[in-house]
Amino acid sequence: MKTSKLDPIIRIVDDDPKVLASEVFLVKMAGYRTASYGSALAFLNEYDPLFPGCLILDIRMPEMSGLQLQEEMIRRNIDLPILFLTGHGDVDMAVKALLTGASDFLIKPPDPARLKASLAKAVAENLEDRARKEEIDHMTVKYNLLTASEKKVAPRIANGELNKVIAFDMEVSEQAVKNWRSAVLHKLECRNVIELHNFLRKIGIIEAS
Repeated sequence: MKTSKLDPIIRIVDDDPKVLASEVFLVKMAGYRTASYGSALAFLNEYDPLFPGCLILDIRMPEMSGLQLQEEMIRRNIDLPILFLTGHGDVDMAVKALLTGASDFLIKPPDPARLKASLAKAVAENLEDRARKEEIDHMTVKYNLLTASEKKVAPRIANGELNKVIAFDMEVSEQAVKNWRSAVLHKLECRNVIELHNFLRKIGIIEAS
């Protein structure tokens, strides 16, 4: 299933029930579905990675702060952009959050227009990231259909090496290399060497130049 095609959900974490209810209302007014949590631990326990979206996160919370949750999300490879909500005295903490990968931070109570714009940016970022990962996963599946010999010659073909050079190095016939070349291009659905090079670069077989 392509998760980038699913409707996004905005997750909201705040330990103050009234503030949490207010944030849920603002997000729904902006046109998004929501899932709310009263603590960072509740979010971690209930998080469903299937749906794209982003996370609205209070910086100051008991048990686990917003910054600690951000660190835990990195450890668990939870790929949600984070919008931090902060009090006026927490700007330094918010800057630290941005430096470690947060999408944005807003001063409480958030301005509805600013919140809507930040949500749109964060959700678009997450959808693009998921679509890119899905593309790479699909390409990797195709790459794994290659035989061991085809995988061995694919980078050399992509880098423009001649069939006879590859054949000499591998101690096989030039016709064998031609057959492998044809099979690689066919299985990976590449029309030429340039497309093959780009394909292998995207999945990490060839380093970006």
